[in-house]
Amino acid sequence: MASIDLDKMLEKVKKTQWSLDEIDWDAPGAELITEEQWPKLKDFMADLMWIEHVGARAFAAMAKKAPTDTLRELYSYFHAEEQRHANAEMALMRRWGMLDGDEIPEPNINLRLVIEWLDRYSDEMPYYVLGTVVPMLEVALDGALCKFLLDTVDDPVCHQAFEKINGDEARHLGVGFTVMEMQGRGKSTIKAMQMVAPLLDPRLILGIASYFPLLNKMRDNIVAMGLPEERLYDAMRKFEKIGGRTEDGRRNPWFQIIKHHGRMVINRSNSFYHVPVDALVRLTGRIPRRALPAVPSWVYELTDKPTSDVV
Repeated sequence: MASIDLDKMLEKVKKTQWSLDEIDWDAPGAELITEEQWPKLKDFMADLMWIEHVGARAFAAMAKKAPTDTLRELYSYFHAEEQRHANAEMALMRRWGMLDGDEIPEPNINLRLVIEWLDRYSDEMPYYVLGTVVPMLEVALDGALCKFLLDTVDDPVCHQAFEKINGDEARHLGVGFTVMEMQGRGKSTIKAMQMVAPLLDPRLILGIASYFPLLNKMRDNIVAMGLPEERLYDAMRKFEKIGGRTEDGRRNPWFQIIKHHGRMVINRSNSFYHVPVDALVRLTGRIPRRALPAVPSWVYELTDKPTSDVV
């Protein structure tokens, strides 16, 4: 994947917009979901839908901070596209009888904590932090989860929807990795150290405390669906391979931080990392839902329109 021309990418994004009414949600194929698949698939789809919301909220924050008009416009489109992906995944859940009426599925606790952190602090986080974390989440979670879904679900409408979703995600990643390289370009040691300074910010530390267990929780959920966790790790290795393809990319200190964290996640024999993080997963799983704040209002901003106002 080579660095891309962002102005040309913006034109491509504008030309490839799509809406949910292009898909026949009542077409045959829903009956191909088996009784055995249905319960786990319901939880899996709910997680996937909420991950799209996480991406949407991050892109909204990035649109406010992006250094160029082109990037601001791209992130505004990406914000709307992630919302559309969530709506398409909810449409699949309704098609498969997993939702009643306007019901919105509950997020798992770890996703809920990440959403709460994003709602409170994402607008205050440096652009270059979000610009590195988002590609990792898109590669690892979207990539592994979507690939698994298409490998295990035979419903042709699902495949039609994800052909469109995956096209969008490929463009998100192309922009994401290009921006990571831009952020590493010409960085001196002093400037690189300045970029790492937010690690001391208590707000970012809270975000890390919710991000680490989220990855381990999603690993557990993937395994529960029957996917070897190695598939998730392969996707995370893709982040390191693409993000480090150039000297500029490797010079981005946040790429190095996320890369080394990814290596710890992949190394299941690293008990120094996994024992406390798995304990956090268990601990957060005991939080009563009534103890959590109300889901933020931006979660309900689902749209099938090509653009969306940045929240």
